[in-house]
Amino acid sequence: MLNRLEENDQPWDVIIIGGGATGLGTAVDAASRGFRTLLLEKSDFAKGTSSRSTKLVHGGVRYLQQGNVSLVKEALKERGYLIRNAPHLVRNQSFMIPVYNWWRGWFYWVGLKLYDLLSGKLSLGRSEFVSLKEIKNQVPSLLSSNLRGGVLYHDGQFDDARFAVNLAQTCADKGGVPINYMNVTGLLKKNGKVNGVEAEDQLDGRKYKIRGKSVINATGVFTDHIIQMDDPSASSMIQPSQGIHLVVDKEIFASESAIMIPRTSDGRVLFAVPWQDKMIIGTTDTPVDEIREEPEAMEEEVEYILDHINQYLQSQIERSDVNSVFAGLRPLVKSSHEYNTSSLSRDFSIIVSSSELITITGGKWTTYRKMAESVIDKAIAVKDLPHQDCNTQHLRIHGWQKNGEGGRHLEKYGSDQAKLEKIRDQSPALNEKLHERLPYIKAEVIWSVRHEMAMTVEDFLARRTRALFLNAAVSKQIAPEVARLMAKEMDKDEAWVESQIEQFKHLAASYQVNGDT
Repeated sequence: MLNRLEENDQPWDVIIIGGGATGLGTAVDAASRGFRTLLLEKSDFAKGTSSRSTKLVHGGVRYLQQGNVSLVKEALKERGYLIRNAPHLVRNQSFMIPVYNWWRGWFYWVGLKLYDLLSGKLSLGRSEFVSLKEIKNQVPSLLSSNLRGGVLYHDGQFDDARFAVNLAQTCADKGGVPINYMNVTGLLKKNGKVNGVEAEDQLDGRKYKIRGKSVINATGVFTDHIIQMDDPSASSMIQPSQGIHLVVDKEIFASESAIMIPRTSDGRVLFAVPWQDKMIIGTTDTPVDEIREEPEAMEEEVEYILDHINQYLQSQIERSDVNSVFAGLRPLVKSSHEYNTSSLSRDFSIIVSSSELITITGGKWTTYRKMAESVIDKAIAVKDLPHQDCNTQHLRIHGWQKNGEGGRHLEKYGSDQAKLEKIRDQSPALNEKLHERLPYIKAEVIWSVRHEMAMTVEDFLARRTRALFLNAAVSKQIAPEVARLMAKEMDKDEAWVESQIEQFKHLAASYQVNGDT
């Protein structure tokens, strides 16, 4: 990718700043239309919010309660495209709403029937009432006192960071150039109009001046930083909200169905979702003033989730049961009339400045494709690019493959699985697990360096695999082996190895509820 950037001697049609869900989706859309496309990400792909979601591809049941039917309908349509275009990463997940009051049960059932109706031909399954006996069988961990039954519905689930990596690969497959660890440090202008960017390689310090016909700001919670780079007097438009998730072993909370608590005592929604043989529990919605690249869970957020989920469980989840805690920041667009971030819109906004910098922000993973379509349509209109129709509704994402029902670990690589297995088969050692408590093998380290632009131990343990998110303590234990394997493949010295180990151990400590243990 760096070679293609350096060899290029023509202005890019589209330069995208930001390598999260929105930026990567925009790059795929632009490249697939035939535009000369460059994406620059200052850290790693999906380093921020886009790797820290609840892992759901969903319409948003709670938005029906808010009356935002159009948002739900759009998201449900996009959910259908996602599961068709990336079946190796997106799957149907059943959800159970426990019913402790018959009146509320009917209310939920009617709402979910509307949810089914809005899904149309892209429905993942019908919603239905579940008897008390059946819900006890399906979710034996649920507290049975006053339980009347349940309402079952269907939504999608995915691996967010793996999807992001596959989007970067799809962009490259279509001729685009996605580059991680390339920080945009300034905007270039001619006659007051943005016509490129200044950027610095975060790994070797090399600086670039890059010309482009259109520049798109897709930096999520860092949106204001780029807007104020364009216009220092611009007011901020992002109100960040922090959400955290706790990860526990599946045995502690046994259920094949996800659990959705639609209304906690303070009016929030709580999920407990089976994912990669663990259970993810979340989330919070906490307004924050400081935007950090590595947000950390607050003590009160951890206690909030434990207190609320334990109200619905027979056996209590203790702090010592938590394998990992991760935090992410939502880029919510400010409203002068809204002060509670849980009520701010998850819909997206596109803004064109007087300099013709195009900014897209807000939204959520499920609607990434529609957001990308909308912003490239806007770029065509604003920058007079050749008109090309969007073709991503049915565009297969890199790795597309219908997986079997065996749930084998390497199936998440989709059509790349056979190529990875060739690396694995070169040496018996490469088929060894990195740790007995996680499924990852050594060959995956080699693959991630050669084919997925993994540049650091964190890239591999947090996003190419999900070790850090599944078990922070175990991920620290395997960091030295990962560092040595990467160093050999990348021709790095021992000083690099030691530095990577120390950096990762420091990071992993913040993913443990009890700190560095």
